[in-house]
Amino acid sequence: MTQPPGQQPPQGGFGAPQEPSNGVPQPPQGPPQTPPPPAAPPQAPAAPPTPPPTQPGYGYPQQPGPYDKPQQPGPYGQQPPQPGPYGQQPQQPGPYGQPQAGPYGQPQQPGPYNQQPQAGYGFPPQQYPGAPVPPGPGGPSKRKPLLIAGAAVVALLLVGGGVYLATSGDDSGNDKPVAKKSEQVTKPSVSPSVDDGDGNGTGREDDDLNSGRKDGEAKVLWLQKNDVDLPRNGADVYGPWIVGDTIVKGMYRTVSGYSVADGAQKWTLKLPADICSAPEQTTADGKIVIAIKNGTTDKADCSALQQIDLNTGKAGWKKEVKKSGLFDMMSDLSMAISGDTVTAGRTGAANAFRVSDGKEVFGKRSGTCQPFAFAGGAKLIAAVNCRTSDVNNPQHEIEELDPNTGKAKWTYKPARGWEVDKVYSVTPLIVSLTKGSSSDDKKWSILALRENGTLRSQLIGDKNDKFAPDCGGGFTIFGQRLDGCTGVAADANTFYMATQDDTSGTARTNKVVAFNLNTGKPKWKADSPSEQTMKPLRMEGGDVLLYVDGGYSKGGGIATLSPSGGSPKMVLQHPESTSSIERSFYNPKILYADGRSFIASGRVSASNDKEELETKTMMAFGS
Repeated sequence: MTQPPGQQPPQGGFGAPQEPSNGVPQPPQGPPQTPPPPAAPPQAPAAPPTPPPTQPGYGYPQQPGPYDKPQQPGPYGQQPPQPGPYGQQPQQPGPYGQPQAGPYGQPQQPGPYNQQPQAGYGFPPQQYPGAPVPPGPGGPSKRKPLLIAGAAVVALLLVGGGVYLATSGDDSGNDKPVAKKSEQVTKPSVSPSVDDGDGNGTGREDDDLNSGRKDGEAKVLWLQKNDVDLPRNGADVYGPWIVGDTIVKGMYRTVSGYSVADGAQKWTLKLPADICSAPEQTTADGKIVIAIKNGTTDKADCSALQQIDLNTGKAGWKKEVKKSGLFDMMSDLSMAISGDTVTAGRTGAANAFRVSDGKEVFGKRSGTCQPFAFAGGAKLIAAVNCRTSDVNNPQHEIEELDPNTGKAKWTYKPARGWEVDKVYSVTPLIVSLTKGSSSDDKKWSILALRENGTLRSQLIGDKNDKFAPDCGGGFTIFGQRLDGCTGVAADANTFYMATQDDTSGTARTNKVVAFNLNTGKPKWKADSPSEQTMKPLRMEGGDVLLYVDGGYSKGGGIATLSPSGGSPKMVLQHPESTSSIERSFYNPKILYADGRSFIASGRVSASNDKEELETKTMMAFGS
């Protein structure tokens, strides 16, 4: 098994603005231009940030980055210019879109559905393995491992636009999925316990992981090593998901459930092909639908859906998502669950199905505007691409869909050129947008939208702060994941985001910045514990739940931060004696439930079979 030398994903954050004589921040390069204003009074212009870094999966051969030629913005679109105050921009059309008649703007020229992929941002080009190849200028091509180049510091620009009530669109779902009978899923089986439950062993060695534990520190409940035979380049880990007393993760062709108390394996489900996509959410009763490839060759598509009951490991319904056009299935699926609905978004089309029985909820729309990615949970949010004659100047929209019908409750339309990148929160709705794809012209903006889809505010970053939300170890082109980011959290009126690590001193530190969602301006900043960094995971009982990472001489842990700021309060201190193990997980996913914390590797890879079996994959702490 071959693995490149260990590399860390790039870090990115806000760049510092330059202050012109009139006191309005502007990007550090290019002469000012005057764009049209939004339909409503705009927020104050924002300090320029660097967009968050893309973190590709680990373990693939290294290749040069795909975006060597900067994209040039196209015309500003059919938006009526109006005089406005927002004037200082770097040789780019202004970011404000204006309302147009109809829900999806002016009809565009027909042609293949082409949405530009998102590249990594924040630093000069570096190579990181594991990302798929985006389509080249000549059209889409089959996915192959490729490295995504980083980009330089860019400006945070205010993105405006109108809100349109959906009045048209075909939700009849003409492209029906068909059941695939040729591939059967192995029934779940029970394997021996991974650990004896006393917290003193790994299941494969006699080390006492709690022998060096100090007073006040949590116990190591269990530590797991990899038990799945992986391909040469390793495999991404999907999940973990916690359902009752079971923690579940998927990797390669296996989904397994383990006891949260002692790590004992409760069930294992073998799959006929590689897992290629999975949602962040499960249903309220612990069911999920994942995507696996429809074959085991390099030509296989990510198009087979498999329902699983995560309580028992029992496989339910399965379907093959039918292609809806020549360029369909050129990406992995964008999956999200909201209520009893699971989505399958990708280039050119999107389908949704009931998790409970597999019945199709909606399919490909008529017209030029198609959803391609989704965020789920309490709401179903769709990123929509409206086909244009200029693929370098796309028109995106944001919609809230009724998960039972797929019909849009409202539509928010950013200006031409701005692409929906991530959804940091669905309630309240906070969306990241980017513009440009090269290191020279990449821009980033974060918007808060109201319940009815109107613009609430745009975040205005302090010029001294740099931000880098962690949105996972990889991404898919077109059918990208919108949700699943850490380093961010939100309550009704405040958005919390971690700054990029500060390495200027003797050890890494950072801050959490709270933004007022009604104004977009910072409310307060909180420092991390000495010589450690922290990142928000979610809200917990009115407080911000944080993961404090393990330092070189300190254990990590789970902490809370008051919504009024102050210092983080540790609620579960991981032991210092196991801090080296805690730091060893690649691109870790952190979960906290019922007083226990779990760290799971985001990707498993090794140079040979022996090393593969010694790779630590998941660790649990508790009192």
